[in-house]
Amino acid sequence: MPLKPLAVAKSRLAPAAGADRAGLVLAFAQDTVAAALSCAAVRDVVVVTDDPRAGAELALLGARIVPDAPAAGLNAALAHGARAVRAGRPGAPVAAMNADLPALRPSELLRVLESAEGFPRAFLSDAAGIGTTLLSAAPDHELAPAFGGPSRARHSASGAVEIARADVPSVRRDVDTGADLRAAAALGLGPYTARYSARMQATAYTYDSQTRSGSVLLDDGTPVPFEAPAFDAGGLRLLRPGQRVRIETEGEGAALRITLITLQTF
Repeated sequence: MPLKPLAVAKSRLAPAAGADRAGLVLAFAQDTVAAALSCAAVRDVVVVTDDPRAGAELALLGARIVPDAPAAGLNAALAHGARAVRAGRPGAPVAAMNADLPALRPSELLRVLESAEGFPRAFLSDAAGIGTTLLSAAPDHELAPAFGGPSRARHSASGAVEIARADVPSVRRDVDTGADLRAAAALGLGPYTARYSARMQATAYTYDSQTRSGSVLLDDGTPVPFEAPAFDAGGLRLLRPGQRVRIETEGEGAALRITLITLQTF
């Protein structure tokens, strides 16, 4: 799995996640790694990343962290990861998979990998039918990744066989936008993403249009006030009690402070 430095990863999620984007991207990766390691067909997971926070957290789950030595983009990182695997186990089968599959189910990943076993190289397209979420290479075959953009067509043109299964939606559902995250949530988010997303959401409880201040209820029922700067930062003109909102916060416990409030977009 490749993972960019968290600070620059998933820029298209910024409108939905705001300043929480890095933590959300890490949660995606944690759920993806945890699910993959729980799959009966997976022996180990290698994550290619130079991000120290992500490396430390994913190593705690059991992933092997490999620095992005090529530093030459997504496909160079994936090829580097495959070489790292085969350096220890020559000729081993390998699979490259996105690190942004927060709804990934081990049983569905098993179906994909079992379907791929009969081919030198095989791939699974993403939910949009344009990109790729998984590419496999059988023993003694090069991975030859061509991820990014319309990679479904590139992988097909390279001779990889497309895995045509309709019963693996969690393996197809990568997340780049707020709409993608809503679709993943409909499938059922993994625990890391679910917990992180819950911390970003609340329900408007009170609002004073004169002072542009008010309060929200966290999903556990805890009321938290917000002041005018937080309201202004969210670009809202009005807030009605009962509306679902996205919040950004600082501090914890009694020191928790809302720094931004806006309408929920995922």
